[in-house]
Amino acid sequence: MAQQELKRDLKNRHVQLIAIGGTIGTGLFLGSGAAIEKAGPSIIFVYLIIGISLFFVMRALGELLLSNAGYQSFTDFATDYIGPWAGFVTGWTYWFCWIMTAMADIIAVGVYVRYWFDIPQWIPALACLVILLFLNLLTVKLFGELEFWFAIIKVITIVALIAIGIFMLVTGFETNTGKVSVSNLWEHGGLFPNGLTGFLFAFQMVVFAFVGVELVGVSAAETADPKKNIPSAINKIPVRILLFYVGAIFVILCINPWTQLSAANSPFVQVFTLAGIPIAAGIINFVVLTSAASAGNSGLFSTSRMMYNLSKNKQGPKSFAKLNGNHVPSNALITSAVVVSVGALLSYMIPDAAFSIVTTISAICFIWVWSIILISHIRYKKTRPELHKKSTFKAPLTPFINYVVLILFVAILVIMFISEETRSALLLTPIWFIILVAIYNLRGNKK
Repeated sequence: MAQQELKRDLKNRHVQLIAIGGTIGTGLFLGSGAAIEKAGPSIIFVYLIIGISLFFVMRALGELLLSNAGYQSFTDFATDYIGPWAGFVTGWTYWFCWIMTAMADIIAVGVYVRYWFDIPQWIPALACLVILLFLNLLTVKLFGELEFWFAIIKVITIVALIAIGIFMLVTGFETNTGKVSVSNLWEHGGLFPNGLTGFLFAFQMVVFAFVGVELVGVSAAETADPKKNIPSAINKIPVRILLFYVGAIFVILCINPWTQLSAANSPFVQVFTLAGIPIAAGIINFVVLTSAASAGNSGLFSTSRMMYNLSKNKQGPKSFAKLNGNHVPSNALITSAVVVSVGALLSYMIPDAAFSIVTTISAICFIWVWSIILISHIRYKKTRPELHKKSTFKAPLTPFINYVVLILFVAILVIMFISEETRSALLLTPIWFIILVAIYNLRGNKK
């Protein structure tokens, strides 16, 4: 019987680094270039707005998870406080958006490896997927170790960038684009050089940059001491947002006028090149490669755990609820990997359109998941006030802040509809929810 339960093998350092790894990914290293091109220096405010909003989402998630020792993910409390349909739709939607995020990241691995080796990109992409699958099949502790070291590489890179930037600012360093100065933030068209439109259109990519922040909640079932580790990881999110997002982008924009940055290249590469590091491109390519591998690793972990939890709650095939000898949901893990590999092949066949479409749909699906967390918390506070009263990790400013963030999410969806770049993906996404609702009804509303 013990074998049918997930093993709580993730230690505090694993949970802390999973939280960091979840908030530093391809969206920051690659997507920040496109976001800066749209919004200019005002991109800093976009990161702050989304970052603060997701902190409140995470506080709501933390309080809900700790309110019931039986909760293993947000599908559990969504089922309790909204209804079985919400748990079913949200669980499979979370699986779907991580599948697509993993597709994009695995393909990215293939592209990055081609920087050194002139081979078809599908070879390293599939090789990376197979390696990650094999490692995830072993133990959850190994997943924690992989994310621990992946995250450390990201942290070192960003801290190094900020340190170099501060040195340049203090010494008045001259680059080939001019003097390094805080004035670069407003001397090239002001803080909002592309007006309100450019500022608003940057929200989609910034939302995608934050996908995975809720991974600390998904890992709750395998955390050795959730009452201690989950609050600790969540409460450190604001500091991480200020350092890894706002700090890094601030330094980049001080070193390089935003007008000199290309959306096609990572701004991190350009900054290290200007710093005079001869092997900068190779270093950053390695970091971005590990970042993509890390995101793919997180994708396999989260999708397999979500399939396991759904099946355990009779919302998916029974075979996905089976664990191997290492307490890992191997059937769910292998199935997710197979789907990712098929998607990676499709992404390779239509490389120009695939990445933009899957990242936009992924961002929309994550907005759904985050919204369900907030709505569940509103229902929890209203229907179970006694649980909220004795909670040791109360979400602040609720329920008011929940409604504010929900309104922000609706506004972002409206922006995506207005933007030609994201409209098609937005209009395609409802098809997924229609399919899920149809499947749910055909199953006879089983819990």
